[in-house]
Parts: sequence; C-alpha cells; structure tokens
Amino acid sequence: MADDVMGILDDSMARSRSTAPFDLTGVATCVLDDKGSIVSWTNGAQEILGHRAEEVLRRPAVHVLVDEAEAARVREEVRQRVSPDGWGDVVVARHRDGRSVPLAVWASPLTVEGGDQNWLLAAVNVGQAPWAQVNRPMLEQFLANSPVGMAAVSPDLRYVWVNDALERLTGGSRAERLGKRLGEVQPGLEVEAIESTMRTVLATGEPVVDFEYRGFPAADPHREHAYSTSYFRLDDVSGRVLGVCFVVIDITDRWRSRERLALMNEVGARTSSTLDISGTAQNLAECSVPRLADFVSVDLLDTVWDSQSSRGMPALRRTGLQSVLEYGADVVAAVGDEVPVLPSSPWEKCLVEGTSYLEPVLDIKKLKWLADDPQRAASYHKYGLRSLMLIPVIARGNVLGVVSFLRWQRYDPFERDDLLLAEAVVARAATNIDNARRYTHERSIAVSLQRDFLPKELTSSAAVEVASRYLPANDINDLGGDWFDMIPLSGARVALVVGDVVGHGINAIGMMGRFRTAVRTLASMELPPDELLARLDDLVLTTSGPQRESALGASCLYIVYDPVNCKCVMARAGHPPPAIVAPDHSVSFPDLPPGPPLGLSALPFESLECELDEGSILALYTDGLTETHGQTAEAGMGRLRMALSHMSLPLEELCGAVVDSLLTGTRDDDAALILARTRRLDTEHVASWELPSDPSVVSEARALATRCLSEWGLDDLALNAELVVSELVTNAIRYGKGPIRLRLIRQSPLICEVFDASGTSPRLRHARTTDEGGRGLFLVAQMAHRWGTRYTDEGKIIWADIEHEPV
Repeated sequence: MADDVMGILDDSMARSRSTAPFDLTGVATCVLDDKGSIVSWTNGAQEILGHRAEEVLRRPAVHVLVDEAEAARVREEVRQRVSPDGWGDVVVARHRDGRSVPLAVWASPLTVEGGDQNWLLAAVNVGQAPWAQVNRPMLEQFLANSPVGMAAVSPDLRYVWVNDALERLTGGSRAERLGKRLGEVQPGLEVEAIESTMRTVLATGEPVVDFEYRGFPAADPHREHAYSTSYFRLDDVSGRVLGVCFVVIDITDRWRSRERLALMNEVGARTSSTLDISGTAQNLAECSVPRLADFVSVDLLDTVWDSQSSRGMPALRRTGLQSVLEYGADVVAAVGDEVPVLPSSPWEKCLVEGTSYLEPVLDIKKLKWLADDPQRAASYHKYGLRSLMLIPVIARGNVLGVVSFLRWQRYDPFERDDLLLAEAVVARAATNIDNARRYTHERSIAVSLQRDFLPKELTSSAAVEVASRYLPANDINDLGGDWFDMIPLSGARVALVVGDVVGHGINAIGMMGRFRTAVRTLASMELPPDELLARLDDLVLTTSGPQRESALGASCLYIVYDPVNCKCVMARAGHPPPAIVAPDHSVSFPDLPPGPPLGLSALPFESLECELDEGSILALYTDGLTETHGQTAEAGMGRLRMALSHMSLPLEELCGAVVDSLLTGTRDDDAALILARTRRLDTEHVASWELPSDPSVVSEARALATRCLSEWGLDDLALNAELVVSELVTNAIRYGKGPIRLRLIRQSPLICEVFDASGTSPRLRHARTTDEGGRGLFLVAQMAHRWGTRYTDEGKIIWADIEHEPV
C-alpha cells in the first residue's frame, strides 16, 4: 500500500498548496544512516510519536519505534522489497507512552557526501492523516453512508481503511482495526479461510465474488451470523499491488431460510428411507444436530412397538439420540432405556396435551420442575444447559412420543422461529415413524417365527464344509414347512438335519420352530439318531391345538458325522434318504430304513452306520426339490444324481447349480438343500492312548497330555488340560472299568475325552469339607468351557472342551 499512501499524500500536498504552501502538519519525517540509526528527527515526528530528538538520535530505529515482533517483520519486508525507488508499508509504531500508532511509512534513499546512503522516512498516522479529508463530502455520501460494509487491507492483510457500515455490521471501531489483522479484531469468524481467500486474490489478481462464511462477530458474539463477501485486488497505475479491498453483506436471514429448507428436505428423505422405528428416530436426531440444537433425543412410547403395552401410563423409551459431545449432555437415559417422566413436568404436558414447550433460557432458580428433577438438574449444572424445546410426536391424531432439543454450546437461545421449524421437522418425521410402526406391527409375528425357523447361515467346521439353499413355494416372501440345521456335537462331530412340516402358513411356521428347537435340545443330550427320532415322535404325539395338523406326518432326516474316523450314523422318519457323492463323482443313495412319518405309527426307528471317504459329499434335501411338476420321487432322485455328478465345482457353486437344475419352473412346494463335504482329522490333530486301569497311570496320563500339547504349540493350555486329564482318568479308574482310553483332539477349543467300558453315568456333586474326594468333576466343570457324557455300544465317554482361558 506504500505507493497508494504516497499518491494520497501527494494529492494532500497538492491541495495544501492552494491554501498554505508546504504545509506538512501531521507528517513525521526523519533520516536514518546506512546502519539504520536515527540521525535526524523533526517536530512532526515528535508530535506523532512523542519522542524528543535527544531521546532517539544515534539509536537504531527498530529498537526505539517498534516492538520486537514488528521489528522482525519490518526487517524481512525491507530485505525482500527494498529497491532504488524506496520502500513503503503500513507499520505499527510504538508511541513514547507505550500505545500503538498505525503509520503509513515511505522510505526514500538519500546519497550524502562520501557516497554513503542514508534513508529519508516520511510517515503519516493512518487514522489521522490529512488526506482522509480529501473529497470528504463525496466520500461520505458514497462510502460512509453505504449500507454495505467495506474495508481495505495491505499486502500483509492489515486494515488500512474501514467504512462506518462495516463497524456497525461486525463490530470493532475504526481505531481498533487500523494496522491490525482480522484475527486480532474478529476472532469469532473463519479467519483462516478468509485470509486464505485474500492471499489468493493478492497472488492471482482474480476477484472472488460471494464468498460465504459463518461466525460470531464482535458486534453480536453470542449469535451466529452468515456473511457474503467479495474481494478484489488494488493496483496502482504502474501495476504495483497495493492490497485487497472487500465488501461485506450480512446474509444471516437468507442463510437460515436456506438451512431450514435443507433441514426439512433431509429429514423427510432420511426418515422415509427406512421402515425401522429406531433407524427413523435416529435419522431425525442426526439431521437436527448441530444445525438446530447441540443435543436431540427422540423418546417414544412403548405402545409404538407393542400396542398391548398400554395398561396404565405407557413408558417413554429413548429411541434416538445425537449430541455434539460423544456421550451427550442428557444423562437421564441411553438409547433403549426408559426415560423418567415426572408429574407436572413439561414432558408429561407434551404427552398428555400434545402441545410444544419452549424455554428460551433455562434457569434452575425459576423452574421448579427442573430443580425437582435430580438427573436433569445434574445435566444442567454439569454442561451449563441454556435452552430447551420439547415437541410432541403426533401422527394420525395419536401422540407417539416427545423430541427434546437442547442447547448449551451455542449462546443464542431458541426463539419462536426455531420452535416453528422444530415442529415442522418433527411433524414430517412423525408420519414416517408411524409408517414404520405400522409396518413393524404387521411383520412382527412373521419375522419372529422366521428367525426361529431357519439358521441365517450354516458355518463350515473342522468336520464338514457346508453350503445350503432354502426356497419357499411360489412367493419368495411366503414361509413354508421345510427346515434344516447343522448342530456341533462333542468330539468335533457334527449333526446334519433336514425336515418337512406339512402345509404352509402360521401354524406350519410355528411347528417348524418347535421341531428345530426340539432337535437341538435332543442333540445336546448326545442321543443316537434313531433314539432322537423316537423322542421327536413322542413330541408330535403330545402336540395339540391348531399346530397338530402340521405336526402329524412331518418328516425328518438326522445324520451324525465323526471326522476322526469318518464314520456316519443316520436315521430317517418318512424322509427321502441322503445322496452320497464319492470322491470319484459316483452318486449313491444308501439303503437307509425309511421309518414312519412322525406321529403316525408306533414302529421303532432304525439307524445305519457307514464309513465315508474323505472329501465325500452328503446331500440332504426335501421332497420339494425332487418331486416337482408331478414327477415321481424316483425320477426326481435320478435328476438329483445327474446334478450332483458335477462335484468338481466349489461347494457353493455346486449347491446353486443343483437348485437351478432341478427347480426350473414354478414351485409347488418349499425346497431345502444342504451339501456337506466331509473332512478328516489327521494324526497331527488327534492323539490317543490306551491306559491300564491302575491309579499309578494318572501321572503318566498327565505327562502324555503335557508333552502332546507342547508338540502342538499349545503350552498355554497345559495347566488346565493336565488338571482335566488327571481328574477324568482318576474318575474312570475309580468308578468305571477298563479298558480306559485317553484322546486329545486339536481344535478350538481343545477337546479332551476319556473312554471306559462302564455305562454308569457320572454325577457332579459338591463335596463337604470333611470328604476326602468327590471334587473331581466339580474341578473339571470349573476349568473346562463345557463338559458332558455320551454313550457308545461299548461304554461311555466323558469329554471336556478347554479354552485358552479358564471359564
């Protein structure tokens, strides 16, 4: 801005010649030698800065006239910008009394006798320069009375001129601004973004129009404002950059209107994007923070989820919550918790009367309901809550809940306009919350039954790799009577089961859930397949009511596979036999006794045991897969045989290919398919020892187990395993009979098994302090993840699963 200052100074001097030639009143001049020391000082300099000549002569100018920070800047500016024509800038000088004085300084080189170069400095007080009076009548009309704020800054972004409108618009007097940067007078604005924009304008010369930003101006520090500012660079006639001029207008009302419209649109879009009640409520809360409030909670009545819970006053439950803080400012309830509603509180009024509540300024001394509520009073004191709005959630004439809006970080309180906006936002969301409520009620029964019916996904294990498909009849949204499951058993074994309940609809779905739960329960008892089906048949015989029709005649196929010896035991009740695909791609159907359908006969069920080659595929299916379009069961099994012959495909692809091959048209019945590729646990995962029935062998069993775990890299399990092995072997020797066999299976968790030839069931008991024994199985139960007993044709096996940390 130096040339600008000199140009204005020249104009001022030219004007002065018409009245008083060479009238340089208000201009400070001095001379510096080539080392920067003051060698000449004028009365004008003393008038502006207060220093007498004898106080400054022969002293460095930067030490006398500016502080250290400004001195460093001046040195750097001089180093970069000095030229034979001189140097100029706005400098904040230090008056003799310590106050700051903004000066427009111009330094001109002087050549003195002897060839030394001195410098002539001329400075004008920016706030009191005589050139400020130039064309005053015209400037006052155009600038001083302009409703648009305007200012000019130097290349280092310091104010050199400010009009009256900008003072009124953003605060900060002219005297406080001149010579300072934006951050020093308006720290509440987006200083970095604004100054970055001005630097870009200085560097490129391209103006920036309608740059919008928000902040808290000095004129209104507790209320957020929005501004639109345009910047353009000032150049002199020679092209030298003088600085940046900008004009500012307050667009707060326009910005708020735009934000309100955007908020309404976003709330409408996001709350209508889901039919989940919780998701809809959470979307409402997230849209409103921080644009409308610092904290928003959506609290809905229990009747929104369950219309039967309306006995008495329904509870209010927190469904959505969003805060500018990670943990929120309302400690009365987290999402899912019940929200306390005290009598005569604003929350009760909203629920009962369906009216909104606005408290612009929260004052616990004046609000009895707040003082009487210890939890909300604690939030008030902890966070300094300032303002509150409560809006009832009303849809189709029913009050569904309350939305709370709180402010504590923002100083501006809620106003009437904020209340109207909040009511409009909540009203739009309320319709979508009610839509989600109605959808939830209509689907709740079907969803709960479906959840109990089929596993979401079958997970492969050490025993088998598995893939599955379920296709309902006709409409994919209908649930039918087919079901399947895979159940992990002790000893790394796995049970595969598939069944078919008669008919479709709610009764069939309910019976499916009962069958699946019953089979899982019976499987946990380690029952062999034929006995399990007999117990399941008893369940059908005792079934009564509407589900009895679906239960009678139901079919089931139950298979147990052991990956240690690759043996497979199976039994069926009126169900098609499984298909077995050998590694050579041959497909066979085992001669498994059919057994009667469940509930229709008192005949016993028979099982079949066979040994499978590793990599064989077991295919379990329902008749909906093979008996389609009126074809016979034999023809359908022939088509299944052809489809399964492509076992070289990955199991998931093979499962899909089989279904696509057999179900080519409309489906008259549900269809389910499980494919399980068998695996074998090799000697690196199984260790087994025959032990004599002698108490002295217990220490040897512990040593064998410890050495085996060390070889497997499972030393962290050695302590627990050693104790479990010791107790189980001791128990077998003391209460069972030989032969005794110890087996460890390397799985997650580790499996420990002890076999003996006795059929006596072990019993867990709590020994008395005077007892010498009886604590073995109690210790096993404490150290193992789980334990149990299963029976074989020769005796029983007591097993225990050991995890990496004791349970």
